[in-house]
Amino acid sequence: MAIKGKPVVDRERCKGCLLCVRACPTKVLAADVEPNSWGYYPVKVVAEDKCIACGNCYTVCPDVAITVYKL
Repeated sequence: MAIKGKPVVDRERCKGCLLCVRACPTKVLAADVEPNSWGYYPVKVVAEDKCIACGNCYTVCPDVAITVYKL
């Protein structure tokens, strides 16, 4: 059975650099169309069921705005 994960993005910490979107091998994350309170367009989880808990998004995030939980 494959490992599943649940990524959680802190919208207020994310500045929308999109490094995590590029690092995700299964395309779980994408840019949001709604800005946060700082005016940045953070990332959002668009396909949580595809998450394999690899941690790439967590590793590349310069703002520590992503947490990945293994299920």
